[in-house]
Amino acid sequence: MPNAESLEVLYSEKVIAERIRILGAEITQNYQGKELILVCVLKGAFPFLADLCRAIDMDVRIEFLGVSSYGAGTKSTGVVRITQDLAHPIKDKHVLLIEDIVDTGLTLRYILDNLTTRNPSSIGICTLLDKPANRRVEVEVDYSGFTIPDHFVIGYGMDLAESYRNLPYIGYFPPETLGKD
Repeated sequence: MPNAESLEVLYSEKVIAERIRILGAEITQNYQGKELILVCVLKGAFPFLADLCRAIDMDVRIEFLGVSSYGAGTKSTGVVRITQDLAHPIKDKHVLLIEDIVDTGLTLRYILDNLTTRNPSSIGICTLLDKPANRRVEVEVDYSGFTIPDHFVIGYGMDLAESYRNLPYIGYFPPETLGKD
């Protein structure tokens, strides 16, 4: 595994915080007067959710959904596995999925199809990072922090084989430091 010294910073802690403040204001305005449930897709979106929910100036409920599609590699396997389900029903509620990154769209499509069967009033998507260059299925993102180039990113919740999640910024390893999958 490459070491943190070879990381290139893509977004600093300060830049991330400012963008989240703006996203929180947009979400507050768009969901005012509605019962909103933020569904955090674990594990990577947890830091984003923690900061975003404090930037939303209205009462929200929070749920967690654990999914896995990467394993220990740097590319999505396309096989999605639910590792933790929601604790409460979402029927007739407004749901905003909180994702760390939308990459191929395969995981998100699976989650959307699954949650739609639970009959929420609406389902929106808020992602910190959007990587459209890798999209394999079309998904509509309602709120996006940043659109990024085709890098495997880590930090601020995103990992490489469960490491680097606690970095306060988002970075990437130059391709030559990653080796082959």
